[in-house]
Amino acid sequence: MSPSIGTTFFVFIFLSLVFIVIERVFGKSRGRPMMRRGWWVDTAYFFFSPLVMKVISKTVSLLPFVFLVLIGVVTADGLKNRDYTGFGPLSQQPIWLQMLEIYLISDLISYWTHRLFHRDPWWPFHAVHHSSEQLDWLSSVRVHPVNDIVNALARTLPLVLLGFNPFATLSVTPFLTFYAIFIHANVDWTFGPLKYVIATPAFHRWHHSKDKDAIDKNFAGLFPFFDILFGTFYMPKGRAPENFGIHGDMPNHFVGQMLQPFRSKK
Repeated sequence: MSPSIGTTFFVFIFLSLVFIVIERVFGKSRGRPMMRRGWWVDTAYFFFSPLVMKVISKTVSLLPFVFLVLIGVVTADGLKNRDYTGFGPLSQQPIWLQMLEIYLISDLISYWTHRLFHRDPWWPFHAVHHSSEQLDWLSSVRVHPVNDIVNALARTLPLVLLGFNPFATLSVTPFLTFYAIFIHANVDWTFGPLKYVIATPAFHRWHHSKDKDAIDKNFAGLFPFFDILFGTFYMPKGRAPENFGIHGDMPNHFVGQMLQPFRSKK
């Protein structure tokens, strides 16, 4: 079920208050206008995503389970009653170990899906997300529906077909959603030596930089060691990313950004 407008509004106010403290006390937003350029557009995305796109994304995420029903691995009643706990050897592992493996595999999949979206024909959809020129927590929700749907399917399908506990699998999305918001925050936190283990705002904000050396770097959403492994890690010492956006045009309103990727293909 999609969250109500009231619930979405409450979450918006709550996150706004949390990140006002993070960005204006500990970050670089002190003294900047509260409603920076693009604020209204990103606010439209914030309400559009849970009220409209979450219904579609959730439906897409359930498609792998429909496949399992069709091939007889589980029944529809088994899923409805939450009797199904996965299949095969992976589902027999302790739930904590499944969760660890799920997060690792999910982020590896997300890493390569993210790289895919930096190439044609997918880049026009992902360029919407990169079009924010003043990056903060709210700009994290500027995601085109096509980008959102592909991410949901790519993250869920392999994990379900591998046999993991489905409820452990579906629990990944809420956490990764919040963490994606956090790593867009306008702070230069690196977590010291942990920057090679867990994604930080400084790490991900370099991904959004238009600087030549930063382009197509830092694709991981959670574990930077995937970028180290595949040669896309970028965290220069003594510098912080500031030049955000895309090399190209993007409408500055919500409807225009929804249509822009399809116009780009003409």
